[in-house]
Amino acid sequence: MTTKILTLLVVLIPCCGFRAIADNLPLEVDTVSNDSVRYINLDDFSPSTPLYEPPKAPDFNFIKSRTNPAVKPYRFLDDQSWVGIPMFAAGLIAKGEKTAFRQDYNNPNTKIRLIKYNFHNEIDNYTQYLPLALTIGMKIGGVESRSDWPRFWASAAASSAIMAGLVNGIKYTASEMRPDGSTRNSWPSGHTATAFMAATILHKEYGLTRSPWYSVGAYTVATATGVMRVLNNRHWISDVLSGAGIGILSVELGYGLMDLLFKNRGLQRGDLSVYPDLRSNPSFFAISMGIGLGNKNLELPPFDFNIPDEILDGESVGDDEPLHLKFRSATVVGVEGAYFFNPYIGIGGRLRVKATPINGWSKFAISEEDDIQQFFSDPLLANSVQNIALTIESDHITEFAADAGLYFSLPLSSRFALGAKALIGRSVMDDIDINARYSGQQLQFNVEYLNDDTAPMFTPTDNVTDYTWDYIDVSASNSMKLGTGLSLTYAHKNNFCWRVFCDYDYSRKTFKATYHPLGLMEGLSPDMVFLMDLAGWDMTRPAVSSTKKSLHQWVLGGALCISF
Repeated sequence: MTTKILTLLVVLIPCCGFRAIADNLPLEVDTVSNDSVRYINLDDFSPSTPLYEPPKAPDFNFIKSRTNPAVKPYRFLDDQSWVGIPMFAAGLIAKGEKTAFRQDYNNPNTKIRLIKYNFHNEIDNYTQYLPLALTIGMKIGGVESRSDWPRFWASAAASSAIMAGLVNGIKYTASEMRPDGSTRNSWPSGHTATAFMAATILHKEYGLTRSPWYSVGAYTVATATGVMRVLNNRHWISDVLSGAGIGILSVELGYGLMDLLFKNRGLQRGDLSVYPDLRSNPSFFAISMGIGLGNKNLELPPFDFNIPDEILDGESVGDDEPLHLKFRSATVVGVEGAYFFNPYIGIGGRLRVKATPINGWSKFAISEEDDIQQFFSDPLLANSVQNIALTIESDHITEFAADAGLYFSLPLSSRFALGAKALIGRSVMDDIDINARYSGQQLQFNVEYLNDDTAPMFTPTDNVTDYTWDYIDVSASNSMKLGTGLSLTYAHKNNFCWRVFCDYDYSRKTFKATYHPLGLMEGLSPDMVFLMDLAGWDMTRPAVSSTKKSLHQWVLGGALCISF
């Protein structure tokens, strides 16, 4: 984890000259002659300006300092974009909106997780280090970067120390339970902080000095690492957002401190540009967060239990009232990117996760559980049951959407641009459901009841069962979706941009609910199921209700963009 990087760097620093610099001891220094380079005024720089390129050769001189005197020294504030602070705050906000991404803690039988499906992959244990490994690999390969080896080691070590201190200090103070319930050190995510720290180091060393594509690739890998932490059920989305903010902020502070210490010593390349120009570089990669508005209610028709009229004999069974679900405002996070062929039009895509809590789902489960307990209030049944409980598997609808299409940009100036898009994609929704479990003795049909109707119809047996079943499930069909939206982008600093947006999505889905309170009989009394089957009623089949609904969804939010 992060401590492994920190330990490695701390061990390497004394070998790389950092201690010698701190003690004012002389280092062997290679400088590049002023005759071989040309000082470039960053304010006048254009992408076509030629740069001095030293010959590429493997560089294993990990302790030798190499300074290019033509590179303008950095001041502390030159290195600070402060974009990590809003990202950390976004995670803090998402952490406060617990009902959007986790289950209701008020129900002791609730499982706490974002998605139901069992997913496990350990690749995020390695991708968190990938951008840093690429940085070191290119430096060894002789690809000149922002810093020489001693300054790089010092900057990376300072960044690692700051990141580790912030992550562990907050983790063990906040004591946030992980979604898998394993430990109370969930917020913020250390893996994500490490990944974004590594990505920002690559961004500073190569993305700002050579090509923004290094930054795009690095932050894509870091974002994928954070997503994997959520899918592996190890972190909440709030943990990932805050971890990303800490990773970026730690590098900016670490590099800023080393800029104060080293001054112009050990600099090899300056930034290509300080501020992105949206008139020539509207392409972007963005991490976004917003609030979802739109449809608030879903009403399904009364359930059909398929009970023959001969058995009903004029009576009603089940709920005659329709199932009415009320949605709360959704929390939306996503990644988005587009490549522009010119300043006005491009192609791109978007991946988005939207979690919409259901009001009253926990109360529904408690009410149904009370009804079951009342059923077992009969002394004969009460002696047979050991445990009966309902478990909320999910109390929010989580939508996973992927879109692609055309993106448009209208530059207002070099630092402001209006944007629009026309997308088509696919929407997949996770369902909400409640499971039930019965453990206890089974009941058998009492043959004496045939001759004496005062005798109990069923009596307990010595057979003990532990039976679980799907009590109620509400799902939505996968569907195509159309999307559009408007945005305003502001070019901030060091290829970072801020964006506010308003998106609209349309889809039409079939919602289906299956309700199976009588599934209890399959575990409690197989004889009852058999007798009802003889009478023409299949008790193993749940009641079903479905309806089609058009969804009109709005998302208001903001995004951090890498411009290229």
